[in-house]
Amino acid sequence: MAKKKLSADILDELHHVIVSRKGDNPEESHTARLFSKGVNKIAQKVGEEAVETVIEAVGGSKEELAAESADLLYHLLVLWEARGLKPCDVWEALEGRKGISGIAEKASRIKY
Repeated sequence: MAKKKLSADILDELHHVIVSRKGDNPEESHTARLFSKGVNKIAQKVGEEAVETVIEAVGGSKEELAAESADLLYHLLVLWEARGLKPCDVWEALEGRKGISGIAEKASRIKY
């Protein structure tokens, strides 16, 4: 059996699912429950998932790192939606950085 070819398009698909569940019953949807708790709680979950991802990166298996990374991306997409940020906004920001050194890009954001 051939393995399905996957791509980063899965993030846009996940975003559509997140949007579709935004107004669902919080008792029946984890996504709706997150939205009902507000942006501060969602941001806290992103932080927790980021820490778990780092822990797996340092001492876990690739499979555990992939699972925690998936959790982090999911919660990050929920946070973006809670703040009215669409994935395409982030994709545009990334596109705008093409060909620019990371050091130069960061220096351009420093405010004095």
